[in-house]
Amino acid sequence: MLRTPTRVFTGALALLFLFPLVWAAVASVSPQGGTAQTHGWGLGNYQTLAHYQAGIVQYLLNSTAVSLMTVAFTLAVATLGGYAFAMFSFPGKNVLFLVTLAILMVPYATLLIPLYVLLNDLGLQNSLVGLALVLTMFQLPFAVFMMRISFEAVPKELRESALVDGCGSFRALWHILLPAVRAGLVTVGMFAFLAAWNDFITPLVLISDSSKAPLPLAVANMRQQVMGIVDYGATEAGVVVLALPCILIFLALQRHYVRGFMSGALKG
Repeated sequence: MLRTPTRVFTGALALLFLFPLVWAAVASVSPQGGTAQTHGWGLGNYQTLAHYQAGIVQYLLNSTAVSLMTVAFTLAVATLGGYAFAMFSFPGKNVLFLVTLAILMVPYATLLIPLYVLLNDLGLQNSLVGLALVLTMFQLPFAVFMMRISFEAVPKELRESALVDGCGSFRALWHILLPAVRAGLVTVGMFAFLAAWNDFITPLVLISDSSKAPLPLAVANMRQQVMGIVDYGATEAGVVVLALPCILIFLALQRHYVRGFMSGALKG
């Protein structure tokens, strides 16, 4: 008897969250004054977006490169960190883990200026690699936490049996434990990708070359016309282009995403 009200409630929530995206998609192709699509329904706003400065292909490539590098860096560091926190004992282990989590309480915008100076000294300022490294740093506290609880949910007998059979710590990690924490890896990777794909403030501070700008920064720059008039049509088209990869990735990986969070819940 409780299923029908629950389904109605969850369906209403889904419609509530989907409404802004549907509105943006409709507005991006509908006729509006002051946009590239003034008469009839069409793709005029998307043409404006496609030909803005370096072109949407370049901005998509920039966003894709930054997002994939962020995912790779985050998974590499978080996997090793979570493995160490979950499987090894060493002095100051819990204190170091709490310090890592405490970084979440620091507003990341306050760190951008010191990071800008650091990247400039390293020759990585105004580069996609430097941007990916900064975005990775912002993702690591949650990622390490997620990977620690994922490794802790795996029976320790698996690792111990691998060590008895002659595997070293890294070989046991690669061949035995990584397949067992695949859901956690997918969750961390998806969070890192979505954060890097949609981030605006970090590239605004660190990227000065417009040809290296990721798509969110390009859309924000494009929306301003002469005399401060906002091109809402092109902005809505940019929102749709930004949202589509996120939706597709979530739909493709949602099963692993839910399983990754449930592994930590069941462990607790």
